Amino acid sequence: MKFKDYINQYIEILGCSAKELADTCGLSAAVISRYRTGEREPAADSEQLEKLITGFTKLAEEKDIAGMSAEKLRAELDASLNLKNNTYDNFITNFDRLISTLNINMKALAKASSFDVSYLYRVRSGQRRPSDLNVFCSNVCRYIVSRHNTPADKELVASLTGCTIEQLQTDTSYMDLLQNWLHNGAATHTASDMEQFLNNLDSFNLDEYIRAIHFDELKIPTVPFQIYSPRSYYGIKEMRKGELDFFKHTVLSKSMEPIFMCSDMPMSDMAKDMDFNRKWMFAIAMSLKKGLHLNIIHHIDRPFHEMMLGLESWIPIYMTGQVSPYHLPNVSTQIYHHFNYVSGTVALTGECINGHHDRGKYYLTNNREEVAYYKQKAADLLAKAQLLMEIFRAESETRFEAYQQVETHEEGNRHNILSAPPIYTMTPELLAQILNRAALSGEDLKKLLHHAKKQRELMEKTLEHADICDEFAVISEEEFLTHPAQLSFEDAFYETDIPYTYEEYLAHIRLTKDFAMIHPRYRLHTLVQQTFRNIQIRIIEGKLVRISKSRTPVIHFVIRHPKMVQAIENFVAPVTE
Repeated sequence: MKFKDYINQYIEILGCSAKELADTCGLSAAVISRYRTGEREPAADSEQLEKLITGFTKLAEEKDIAGMSAEKLRAELDASLNLKNNTYDNFITNFDRLISTLNINMKALAKASSFDVSYLYRVRSGQRRPSDLNVFCSNVCRYIVSRHNTPADKELVASLTGCTIEQLQTDTSYMDLLQNWLHNGAATHTASDMEQFLNNLDSFNLDEYIRAIHFDELKIPTVPFQIYSPRSYYGIKEMRKGELDFFKHTVLSKSMEPIFMCSDMPMSDMAKDMDFNRKWMFAIAMSLKKGLHLNIIHHIDRPFHEMMLGLESWIPIYMTGQVSPYHLPNVSTQIYHHFNYVSGTVALTGECINGHHDRGKYYLTNNREEVAYYKQKAADLLAKAQLLMEIFRAESETRFEAYQQVETHEEGNRHNILSAPPIYTMTPELLAQILNRAALSGEDLKKLLHHAKKQRELMEKTLEHADICDEFAVISEEEFLTHPAQLSFEDAFYETDIPYTYEEYLAHIRLTKDFAMIHPRYRLHTLVQQTFRNIQIRIIEGKLVRISKSRTPVIHFVIRHPKMVQAIENFVAPVTE
C-alpha cells in the first residue's frame, strides 16, 4: 500500500475527521489534505512523520481502538515511503529551480525535446511523472547545453549547482554535471527572482511605505542649488555624486517639466553603497513630492536577475501613478553603455565601456542650449520606445474599462492565478446576499452588482473563442478563521474588504464548479495552499500578463514585454509544509 492509502485507512478505522487529526498531531489541515491525496509525503525520519504517528496513537487510545501501536504504524509507514519517491521529489524541485533561474522558454523546450508543453508544465508541478526519467532528463539537459551556454548562463548554473565555471567549459562536462545535479543535487526551495518580485508586490502597502519614509512630512526647499556648469564626474564615487546633484538641481528649480531617465549602465557596483541608495530613493521621493512626472526607459536586456532586482525597487514608485515605464526593443549593448537624465533645467549624461564602469564618466550641465539638445534626444528616444507596462489606478477607471473590452477580444488561451473564486462565477442572488450583509451604501451596492454583471458578460464573450483555466486555493475552515477570504472587486477599484462567511465561501466554490460543468472551455484548478492574498495574475499565453493588486492601492499592471511575460508564464508557486 502507498503512504496515502495507509493514512486514509487509519482515518477510517478511527472514525475521525482530517481536522481532528490535524489538531491532535499539531500539523496543519492543509498538510493532512496533501498527505491524503498523495500530493506530498514526509521524509522517513522527519518530525512531521513522528507527529503524525503520535496523533494516530493518541486518537486510538482516546477511542479505545486496539492494534494501532506506534511501533506498528511506524513500520507500515516507513515501508510505504519509497526512497524512489523522495529522489523524484528532489528531481522535480531541481527541475523547477533550473527553469526559473535560466528563465527557460517552456514552448521552445517542448519543441526541441519533442514533449507537449502542457505535459512539461504538469511534470514541473509534480502532477505527471515521466515514464523514463533518464530519457526525460537527458532531453532537458541537451536543450540547456545547446541554448543556454553563454558565460552569463553558465555563471547562473554554477551558482545553482555549486560547481565552478571551469567545470562547464565543454558540452560533455556541462551535460554530465547538469544531469547529476538534477537527480542528486540538494533540493531546497529558494525563491526565484519572479517569485520574490510577485511576493513583494503581494505584500506591499503604499500607505505603510509613505509613513516609513515620512513622505507627507517632506518639505521642498526653496533655496536655489548652484551647480558649476558644465561639470564632469569620473569613476563610480563621483558618478554617484553626479546623480544626486542632478536631482538636487531638478527639485530646487522652478520647472515642473517631467523628468526623463534612460540608462543601460551597470547597476551592481553603484548599488553597493547603501548610503547612496538611501539618498537616491530620497531624491526620487522629493521629485514625486514636488509633483513631477517620471518617464523612464528601463533597460530590460540585462541578466534576468538584475532586471527583476531593478523592477522590484521601482514598485513603490509605480504605485504613485506618477511614472510611465518604457523599454527599447531590440537593443544590444555589448560594448558601450550610456546614461541620459534630463529635466526642465538640467541634464546629466554619461558613458562607459562594458567591463570598465569604474572608468566611466558623467557630464552635468544647465546650459540652455545643451539642455534643449538633451530634451530633444529624450523625445526621440521616447518615440522609439514601447510601454513596458500600462498602469491603471482609480483615476483611470474609465480607461481601464475600455482596456478590459479590448482584452476580452484578444486571441489566446487564458491562465489565471487568483486569491479567491472569481466574481463572474457567483450568482446575483448569492452576491446580493453577501453585499446586503456587509451593509454597503446604496451607491456601492448598485456599483458592485453592476460590475459583477459586466464581468459575467465579458467572461461569456471570452469563452466564445478561448480556453480559460482559473487557479485558486480552497482553504480549510481553520485557515479561513486566520485569514478570511475576501470578495475580489479590484477590477471595480473597490478597496473596502468584503469578507465571506465560510458557508458563503464554500457556496461560491460550488458555483464555480457548476460554471465549469456548463462551460466546456472553462477549467478550474484548485490548490491546497494559498499562493497570494492581494494580487491576481491573468495570463493570455504568449501575449500579455495583467497583475492586479486588490488593495492599498488597487492598481493594475498590464505587461507585454516577451521576457517578462514568459517569466510569469513559467512561474509555478512552491508548495511548502
